[in-house]
Amino acid sequence: MRAQPGHERQDATGAPFTETARATFARAADLTVGLEEELAILDPVTLDLVPRFEELDETARSEDQVLSESISGELISSEIEIRSGRGEDLHDALARQRDVRRRLFAVTGGRGMELGATGTHAFADYREQRNIDTPHYRRVVDDLQYVARRNNTFSLHVHVGVRDIDRAVKVSDRLRPLLPLLLAVSASSPFLDGVDAGLHSARTQSFTKQFPRCGVPDAYGSWEGYRAYLDLLVHAGSIVEPTQVWWSVRPHLAFGTVEVRICDAQPTARESEALAGLIVACVAQCARDVDEDVPFIDPPHRLVEENLWRAIRFGLDGEMLEIGAPGDAGAAGDRYPAAAIVERLADWSAPVRDELRWEPDFPRRNSAQRQRALIADGLDPRAVYAATVRETAQTYPHPQEVKAA
Repeated sequence: MRAQPGHERQDATGAPFTETARATFARAADLTVGLEEELAILDPVTLDLVPRFEELDETARSEDQVLSESISGELISSEIEIRSGRGEDLHDALARQRDVRRRLFAVTGGRGMELGATGTHAFADYREQRNIDTPHYRRVVDDLQYVARRNNTFSLHVHVGVRDIDRAVKVSDRLRPLLPLLLAVSASSPFLDGVDAGLHSARTQSFTKQFPRCGVPDAYGSWEGYRAYLDLLVHAGSIVEPTQVWWSVRPHLAFGTVEVRICDAQPTARESEALAGLIVACVAQCARDVDEDVPFIDPPHRLVEENLWRAIRFGLDGEMLEIGAPGDAGAAGDRYPAAAIVERLADWSAPVRDELRWEPDFPRRNSAQRQRALIADGLDPRAVYAATVRETAQTYPHPQEVKAA
């Protein structure tokens, strides 16, 4: 199943995705939104991972066609992804995703399953997980071996429509220094393998730092620059489809979107929706800045990586560096509290937020902070994870929200 030199997977017309990408983005509408939330499928008693995706998929096919069209399998059979589909704007996507959540929780509740929504499972053994049997994931596991089998992680992905492929690449470039900030806001995974990792996002360390072609990308400047990179990988036999490039932000060539992939999964609906809104606002403001030729000096990759580490290690409890990212106000190398990230990004994106009709609505502490507080109180990983699963069960199926401290 390894890629062969010179072969790229094709779209429905038979043309390679890299050849049809320009037309796809020419047809794209600005600021359409698609949401993807990855959830863990759990035993209701032990809260360990259980490989029941195929059962859920079969049930949905026979009982709920809307749900069937809105779920997807992921790398392991104990994971399920729910998708809003193409929303005409943020609020349409949120409404679609709420409907999918309600349907999924109704099915899992009726079949004796729980669902988890943190960046990692707190104590599951990755060696016991069965990989899903699809051509794509067989290829991933065959190519990456341990790196793929080790990846039992859960994320929130947000797609935002951006017209014109060159513009989408430039928007992705401008988002690069914002990725660590969005990660810090989203951090929800202090545990891995039953151990307190001492991190706020163990998911990022486990997945982003191990997978190839992952993490903060280079700046490509134009579609020609990005396509040259993809063509090199195809020619070298490294990939057969563009989605094997797992950058934390990327133009999605099949959808005509900019996809932001840096964030941990969110334990509550309130946090997931607030985070989606923040990401859409950042993409929209970057697109406007590109259109208005707002000056942008790309920060050195090493400084973006320094902030990424700070987000992994300390999340919103730490400090971030001023590196010239959008919204930065101080001299290069100055530090500011990570707790100020949402306010700073909201202020920077104010020109587009009125049009989006979005205002920040985050709890005072994010999930990693709440979990670390429980750790400080003496709870073990299983007890902390059980608390987050309760949060998820109380908030995802319904519009009402548990008030997180």
